[in-house]
Amino acid sequence: MSDPRLTIGYSPCPNDTHIFCALSHGLIATPGWQPSPPVLEDVETLNLWALQGRLDITKLSFNALGHVLDEYLLLRSGAALGRGCGPLLVAGRGIDPDQLDRISVAVPGKYTTAALLLRMYAPHCVNPVIMRFEEIMPAIVSGRVDAGVIIHESRFTYQRHNLSLVQDLGAWWEEVSGLPIPLGGIAVRRSLGQDLVGAIEAAVRESVLYARSHPHDCMAYVRAHAQEMEEDVVCSHIGLYVTGFSEDLGAEGIAAVEFFLEKGREVGALPWSRHSLFSRKS
Repeated sequence: MSDPRLTIGYSPCPNDTHIFCALSHGLIATPGWQPSPPVLEDVETLNLWALQGRLDITKLSFNALGHVLDEYLLLRSGAALGRGCGPLLVAGRGIDPDQLDRISVAVPGKYTTAALLLRMYAPHCVNPVIMRFEEIMPAIVSGRVDAGVIIHESRFTYQRHNLSLVQDLGAWWEEVSGLPIPLGGIAVRRSLGQDLVGAIEAAVRESVLYARSHPHDCMAYVRAHAQEMEEDVVCSHIGLYVTGFSEDLGAEGIAAVEFFLEKGREVGALPWSRHSLFSRKS
């Protein structure tokens, strides 16, 4: 019997294309399975697809993970998690955080970690404006919305658009939790079974290690998909979001994910689940 061909999706952001470059280009072995040509989509599209159970292996926000634990489990490798790398709440004029229930605030998708962080930080801000992440800064500049939560490369460029920082939501999370901020991870179907999940996790980890030891080999692939093409922005993005946690969450990373999901359930944004985060063998 031939090895199963599994569907895989991740975002075009530099951290994901950096991490998955080797895996997607056949530069590492994938014993026991074969990856299909990857699908690169905006993270909120991937979140919505996860709710539909569309892909076998998918990048998704940890907010979305909290909604799909009956169908998916988390890999310990491939995650975006760290310190000093959280979403930023920005605006085009001075805004008091106490005003957030009276102004329009954009978030990059209903199921993004950014949206859940805003809910935790400002529980009274219950009706954010949903839009794609690359549309948020132009929407603030044009006056379509008063403020927005930005992610990805935008954190390196928002000042060029004369936007000001209202709150670093990642810094706020680190202060209240004492833990790094879990942004997104790699989830796989539970139905694949423990042995296959373990093989997928090992391959993703090898792809991370390849990228970290051969960064220049991956740069053409990364830049082909990046929203921001300036090399210093791309490199800063990778340096910020691809960390030791991307290789393995470890005890601290696992604690951060579990606490994030717990807090999401406490504010009523995530359903309670009896399912474990991980495969026992992973």
